[in-house]
Amino acid sequence: MKEILVSGNTLPEAYHRALAALEQWGETGDCQDWGCSQKEVSMTMVVEEPLAEPMISRLFIGGPTELEQYRMEMLDGILDFEIAKGNWTYTYHDRMKDQIPFIIEELKRSPSSRRAVITVRTQEDVGSEDPACLQHLQYFIRNGKLDCKVLFRSNDACKASFMNAFALIMLQKRIAEALGLSVGTYSHRANSYHCYEKDFEMLKGYVKRIETGDTEDITFEYEGDWAEIMEDARPAILAQVETLRNQ
Repeated sequence: MKEILVSGNTLPEAYHRALAALEQWGETGDCQDWGCSQKEVSMTMVVEEPLAEPMISRLFIGGPTELEQYRMEMLDGILDFEIAKGNWTYTYHDRMKDQIPFIIEELKRSPSSRRAVITVRTQEDVGSEDPACLQHLQYFIRNGKLDCKVLFRSNDACKASFMNAFALIMLQKRIAEALGLSVGTYSHRANSYHCYEKDFEMLKGYVKRIETGDTEDITFEYEGDWAEIMEDARPAILAQVETLRNQ
């Protein structure tokens, strides 16, 4: 499997380069678990300034409401109740929530620490039909800023990776604020960065837009644009969540 490294100043810049690299260098092979073929590389995507604008890519499945709901799931655990109901085996928030205070205290204890690691994979994933894709997160204070490095065993390029990265950058921001620090770099490693056969045309379309469009055609501003729209979507999201909780 090819090893690819891309970087960009902003999240969309790095993400768009990752999509283009997958289209160009991805190797097509069987994905037996899902009964289809896939295009795949090993991808490391580095974002130099995660909060720099434009922060939102137009090239992902969903809009402000879907992105805000995912952020709330990851950071606030709005769907954790699905575990108790037996509908889900885990959520990322549920597996991470009790480890975040350790991250903050460890980096307060030793700003140069290499021990600030959140482990998402558990023994429950061994033999599971739905093992966690996100494996671990590690935080470093370097050059007076909080860097974050994450590892995915598997990451759907077109349908998941942008939302994953956005939510994890928002978590990085929350931890940085608790430490009184600025946000540093964000590194997103996917051992299998892939696109399923049914989405090959979607990937091609995304890459064509990247190659032929200018920045305004393929990005949105977050602050002053999507942030307000996402905030306005929260009451409807929470109402829907409450309906699900009571079913």
